[in-house]
Amino acid sequence: MRVKLTVAYDGTNYHGYQSQVNGAAVQDVLEDAIEHLFGERIRTMGASRTDAGVHALGNVVCFDVESRIDPTKIAFALNARLPEDIRIMDSCKVPESFHPRFQDTVKTYEYHVINRKFPDPLARNTEMHYYYPLDADRMNTAAGMLVGEHDFASFAASGFSSKTTVRTIYEASVIRTGDRVTFRITGNGFLYNMVRIIAGTLLEIGGGKYPPEHMREVLEARNRSKAGPTAIAKGLVLCEIRYPEYETVSSYCE
Repeated sequence: MRVKLTVAYDGTNYHGYQSQVNGAAVQDVLEDAIEHLFGERIRTMGASRTDAGVHALGNVVCFDVESRIDPTKIAFALNARLPEDIRIMDSCKVPESFHPRFQDTVKTYEYHVINRKFPDPLARNTEMHYYYPLDADRMNTAAGMLVGEHDFASFAASGFSSKTTVRTIYEASVIRTGDRVTFRITGNGFLYNMVRIIAGTLLEIGGGKYPPEHMREVLEARNRSKAGPTAIAKGLVLCEIRYPEYETVSSYCE
């Protein structure tokens, strides 16, 4: 059977999701737990290769196994074998045709900033600290210019391997709650470091370096040098991955 896992993790201590030669990755720890549960080494298929230090609430992982364990109980069994900074939020059986990476997806990310004189030590691993004043309304106006189908070449890190830099953004907003500023974006896919580069550009706009209209100028330039810096990894969270093709039925879990 093919099992789908919804995986949440604090990425602080990991070199991203995907297995690396230079350090521990979430995939390695997860596959160790799966091996301990089923007694065999099983390779997983992950939806998103989050970078070192990036967090997730809803990454999606699949693997194939022959087992009589109720697939909805696998989450409980794996959580008993995983460290506290990795948790399986849901497990279920899916059709063998389902692949977490090679299906149409709708992904949602958030970037978290604490905007005050000093950072919050309790959130030191999950928020970017920004000392200077930020105008969230200006940032929200700029974020709205990203909605729609655009060529996001200006927001792609050098060396990206995607065949096209065109993506569709369904929603993009910036909300301030007290000292905390959250950038939330939903789209059909994202280029390497795209969300963090957008976040860095928004911070320049929110800090007053550029007007909100600068975002449209950056988009139209299709030139990475026109965008802002890549915001640090720890503020980024992969919130959710949805699969519209499988949501046409009541549930794609069997």
